[in-house]
Amino acid sequence: MSLRRLLPILFLMGPLACATGPGYLASTESVAAVRRAPGELRVMTFNIQSGARGLERVAHVIRAAVPDVVALQEVDAKSTRARGLDQTEELSRLTGLKYRAHFRTTDLFGGAYGIAVLSRFPLEALAQYPLPGPRGAEPRTVAHAVVDVDGREVSVYLTHLVRRPFNSDTRVRQSAYVARLMAQDSRPKVLMGDLNDGPDSRSTRLLRRALHDVAAATGGTGGTYPLPLFLPTLRIDYVLACDAFTFVASRVLRVDVSDHYPVVADLRLKPEAVTVVAERAATGTAP
Repeated sequence: MSLRRLLPILFLMGPLACATGPGYLASTESVAAVRRAPGELRVMTFNIQSGARGLERVAHVIRAAVPDVVALQEVDAKSTRARGLDQTEELSRLTGLKYRAHFRTTDLFGGAYGIAVLSRFPLEALAQYPLPGPRGAEPRTVAHAVVDVDGREVSVYLTHLVRRPFNSDTRVRQSAYVARLMAQDSRPKVLMGDLNDGPDSRSTRLLRRALHDVAAATGGTGGTYPLPLFLPTLRIDYVLACDAFTFVASRVLRVDVSDHYPVVADLRLKPEAVTVVAERAATGTAP
């Protein structure tokens, strides 16, 4: 059987990828101080497969990466599969990332299922928007959190687009919705998540019109969804960021704690343009 015909079968054999309105709590656990230069930000995206291989192992990988903000996909809240645990709350406790939010898109196994964010910074605003999809299909969402990074508001968007191997047109529509939403936001912004499509797909290219693929910009490209046997590892998990950032580094963590590998990226906020204008006005320098 050809690889092209085999890939859809393998995806259909994989675990169901799905996706709680926003729920937010702050953990009472203290978080170790992270020393970074002003404007530096480390982000991480991780499809955790509902902690099927052990939530403690997921937490260990996150702690070891020392991120400031983590986007999570396939996160359970109080389902029988999660043994009644709110996985976002538990990961917040285990990692010390005390600010958290879970965004429900559907109910599974007696609990909520969706995407989540963990943050070292307080979450100053939260919003959730349903994505377009075929009637009867599993709901998908894009979530938005605002964090304060050294006195500047930064928008963090997270999503999990409709699953492969089919639904290419739906992913394009979902990406278009995300792109329109982000275009209305003047803050520095980052989009993270499982886009369920390759870097050269129509849906990913659409998002890259206004955002940069940080892995591609820093040479940290690598597959994030390993397939069995001799098949290639697909790259379907991304950190995308706007021009307000300098892209410092990125890496894929090849760890066996989920059916996806997490992606970590280091970003640095560029100086605000308004500051440059103010300085020129003060010194009488012509632009």
